Amino acid sequence: MADDDAGASTPPGRDWVSTLATIAAPTTFIGALLLYFGVSYTSAFYNYFGVDSATLGFSTQDYALRSASALYLPVGSALLVALVGTLIYYAAVAMGKRDTPPPLAIRLSPVALAACGGGLFLLGMLGGLRVWGVGAMEMPLLLSGGLVLLLYSRVLSFKLAGADYPVVRERVAVGLVLALVALASFWAAHEYAKSHGFDDAKYLAGHLRLRPTVTIDTTERLYIPHRQVRETVLPAAVGTSQRFRYRYEGLRLLAEQKGRMFLIPENWSPSCGSVVVLPANSTVRVAFRSG
Repeated sequence: MADDDAGASTPPGRDWVSTLATIAAPTTFIGALLLYFGVSYTSAFYNYFGVDSATLGFSTQDYALRSASALYLPVGSALLVALVGTLIYYAAVAMGKRDTPPPLAIRLSPVALAACGGGLFLLGMLGGLRVWGVGAMEMPLLLSGGLVLLLYSRVLSFKLAGADYPVVRERVAVGLVLALVALASFWAAHEYAKSHGFDDAKYLAGHLRLRPTVTIDTTERLYIPHRQVRETVLPAAVGTSQRFRYRYEGLRLLAEQKGRMFLIPENWSPSCGSVVVLPANSTVRVAFRSG
């Protein structure tokens, strides 16, 4: 009867729901982190050229795709650390199930991890208080890394003793630690994305030959400063329906989005230069070439 009651009290599919929630939660977190990284990266990249990324009208998918290539190294490093941590966790579980106590060095490993975690967290706090010159990205990494090591040392100490974790009295604390780690992760991603976007924009500004060359024919004069582009007045052919009167050369395609072209002069510099925005429709004639 006890077994029947237990089975009756368990909602159908609860195991499946728990499994799906376990899988979906980190997936959702990583997806949100990718999107946030993409927004921060794109904003920093185009701000370097004086363009507000909001005017480009990128979609959620565009932001996520722009974040992928820059995240291979940090995500790969994080996954490698997670793999090592998982192996150590299962080794601790196996040792906790033995009748003989583990070696002293193994028993002291949670203490060592807790000391390292506390030291990292303290360094992050002192950096936030400007006691020492910590970088904008290093501070959240120190804080989150310290919290993760403190929590991990607590888990290992329980597993080495053959006990389960978290215990009831510490569940709220564990939830707060995980929330702080998530917050620090977004903080670090934001700072890394800004730095990476700025560096990529600076590199592109010095190597604009990597972008396609654009020649524009227009029906009206654009009044772009001559030091930025080369303007040619096209001859009016008698008896033809030629609509285009002006040709502009010396431009590179920075972006094309939502029916608009964002063009940058070949001699652009942060102190001298601007980005030209033109509609990609029948009012202009466009020719692209590489190199």
